[in-house]
Amino acid sequence: MRRDWELIRKLVLAVEDREPDEWLPELEVVGYTPKQIGYHSYLIVDSGLAKGTDVGTLHDMLPNWQLSHLTSAGHDFADAARSETTWNKAAAIVKDKGSGVTLDVMKQLLLSVIKNTLGL
Repeated sequence: MRRDWELIRKLVLAVEDREPDEWLPELEVVGYTPKQIGYHSYLIVDSGLAKGTDVGTLHDMLPNWQLSHLTSAGHDFADAARSETTWNKAAAIVKDKGSGVTLDVMKQLLLSVIKNTLGL
């Protein structure tokens, strides 16, 4: 399964929007399957953007995680990715270049778009 930046963004923002004492065992994102969400939740935890719980079973072919809360790095990513305009500009650059993008590159790209918008 390929990494889907749009799903990662949606999941990070959904976790950020939760109340501190709210536990939603399964996040649902329109247009995505539970397997896609579970795998991308794993990627989010693995990258250090959030904490979560491994809920995979022996029958799962892919990692399956549930997210509990964001880390400081996750909040930084959410702050950079929250604006639709900023996100769309960064996504267009990624699409235009047509190459794989790491998390660090995506964060730097988002920050670059923000800096350009602010005239810094």
